Amino acid sequence: MKTEKVSKQAAYTGLFAAIASSSCCIPPVIALIAGVGGSASALSWMEPFRPYLIVLAVIAIGYAWYSYFRLKNSDDCDCEIGDKPKWYQTKWFLIMITLFAALSIAFPYYSSSFYPDNKKDVVVVSQSDIETVNFDIKGMTCASCEQHVIHAVSELEGIVYVEASFEKANALVKYDKSKTSKEDIEKAIKSTGYKIIK
Repeated sequence: MKTEKVSKQAAYTGLFAAIASSSCCIPPVIALIAGVGGSASALSWMEPFRPYLIVLAVIAIGYAWYSYFRLKNSDDCDCEIGDKPKWYQTKWFLIMITLFAALSIAFPYYSSSFYPDNKKDVVVVSQSDIETVNFDIKGMTCASCEQHVIHAVSELEGIVYVEASFEKANALVKYDKSKTSKEDIEKAIKSTGYKIIK
């Protein structure tokens, strides 16, 4: 039936829009898991479209549910009684699509839990070796981006403290210059795919 096809397309459109709404935050986590850093910021350009994609996802999935209940309640079905509905015509299909879409939309809020704690205890021999540097970074769009930068910098020896902020577009790093250098920190940040603004 035509309505069934539209309902299926609406469900898939909603799912795609939900995934796309968090596509700026998903690559950093995938990059961490895969051990690939450079592609982390590849989809950060989509972040301004996030509100529109969320609205599209909600409308499309809402329409899929509306179509499901309208189809279920209509008496003009061409099928014979007893025909088993196809998978995409079932309530479980819509429930799974809705849950997966909700998880995708909420991904930026829980993505930091995927980053392991890799902070090390740093023994400071001399306070004169401690330096604090602020790096202005282009490309971070959410908390997941921040965690990706923090994780990469914390891998280095001699990092005393690191904080990244996508809102301020920076990373503040306190480090022991006898164990690491500003250049090493820059390389670690660049390895995530974000750009340091000079």
